[in-house]
Amino acid sequence: MEKKVTLSVVIITFNEERNIKRCLDSVKEIADEIIVVDSFSVDKTEEICGQYSNVKFVKQSWLGYSGQKNFANNLATKDYIFSLDADEALSPVLTESIREIKNAPQYDIYTLKRLTNYCGYWIRHCGWYPDKKTRIWRKGNAVWEGEIHETLKLGSEAKQSELKGDLLHYSYYSIKDHLNQVNLFTELMAKEAVKNGERASLFRLFFSPAVKFTKSYFIQLGFLDGYYGFVVSTISAQTAFYKYLKMRELLKRR
Repeated sequence: MEKKVTLSVVIITFNEERNIKRCLDSVKEIADEIIVVDSFSVDKTEEICGQYSNVKFVKQSWLGYSGQKNFANNLATKDYIFSLDADEALSPVLTESIREIKNAPQYDIYTLKRLTNYCGYWIRHCGWYPDKKTRIWRKGNAVWEGEIHETLKLGSEAKQSELKGDLLHYSYYSIKDHLNQVNLFTELMAKEAVKNGERASLFRLFFSPAVKFTKSYFIQLGFLDGYYGFVVSTISAQTAFYKYLKMRELLKRR
């Protein structure tokens, strides 16, 4: 059995006054240090963080999702890093799981199941749960890559395990919030796809949304989530449509 280890929680923020207190409260008892890297928020994010004695608040201009998270990781000084989004919090079961690995770590990397709250309703289908995320790793064993939907590049020799409990994701407070993010993300998705040489045929434009809705609502049982399951599945289909529509627009401009 290994000796006890320490944990750095790292969070990137921008105008997160609505979420950051819940996030910090959920980790303050298990974190040996908390590092918040903020891209110059203009709301009360900094003021709220200043209420916590173990929070190190650092301002950094936006470097992209992966760049910002890697910058935050490089500030961490403890044995393990826990990368957390400001709109996330730990369930009680997950909190206890993290206490256990701090007392007796057996693996280098840990994955978590993420459960998303959508407009006040927990989405357990639509392909949204279990939304497995790799978020805890021994310092030096992982680095973020990708401009959108960033992923961790893991060390090839690192041993992995999954923790019990859920990472609670408070994603959207309104459907308007979701649609605004879809518009932003599909811009980034389209640019990255074009950059990587992906095609945007009329076939994909017309049929990808239908395939996406069918998969989310029927195959992944989105209908069991009731009204919001239908909403999530429909907006997922719209996301596919907007991505290819914007790709065609970019390619036409070229």
